[in-house]
Amino acid sequence: MFVAASTECFPDLPLETALERLVDLEYNRVEIAIRERGNQLKPSQVHQNLEEAVQACRETQRLTPVAYIVDIDAEGDLYYEQFAACCKLAKATKVVAVTVPSGEIGTPFNAEIERLRELVRIGSLDGVQVGLKTETGRMSQDPNTAIVLCDNVKGLGITLDPSHFVFGPNKGANYDQISKYVIHLQLRDTTKDKLQVRVGQGEVEYGRLVTQLGKYRYNRALCVNIIDMPESGVDHMAEMRKMRLLLESLL
Repeated sequence: MFVAASTECFPDLPLETALERLVDLEYNRVEIAIRERGNQLKPSQVHQNLEEAVQACRETQRLTPVAYIVDIDAEGDLYYEQFAACCKLAKATKVVAVTVPSGEIGTPFNAEIERLRELVRIGSLDGVQVGLKTETGRMSQDPNTAIVLCDNVKGLGITLDPSHFVFGPNKGANYDQISKYVIHLQLRDTTKDKLQVRVGQGEVEYGRLVTQLGKYRYNRALCVNIIDMPESGVDHMAEMRKMRLLLESLL
């Protein structure tokens, strides 16, 4: 296992500036967010100019890309075309793990299975493994549902964000059973009442999590995903640094 950080930690900054911040914080591996909404790389841009996107993700100032988050607003055939372009980007930058959101609560189960099967099929063409993010407000907010989706879509993995099992409608849920499906990990500290709190003040058991994943030979990223909390007066950069040191101490 190794420590990484996400460009999602700085969603309002351009990609290049977000990478500079992570270098300043002494991270050496990065998860790059590809979202249509935001100031960084967009799926539509990757689709329109793949070569330019590859260049942007290679010029990472000594940071090694280890994963992508792909969140696409397009619909129909364009949705899958943009995802295919993102998979080609992943292959060109030697990244295996690509995270996608699950369907929102209320999405028909069979439609979600069909969508995920197509994403896994497209990803497999470029050696990409698709990970379904565990997230409140979506089908994957229930660990048992996330497992059922994986069992029905051969090759689908899980991007585990344990905060959504500490906080939210399934707070306190046991999620040990999804450990064998995990292909990527996103981390912050969380309480039952707040999705993000200062590092060390929450209930995420990092040591236990690392031990549990180790049983299934997980050897990928422990990826920091902490957003700024300006209203709380917390020093964002200090929190990012503290989390890096905490996770490194566990390895």
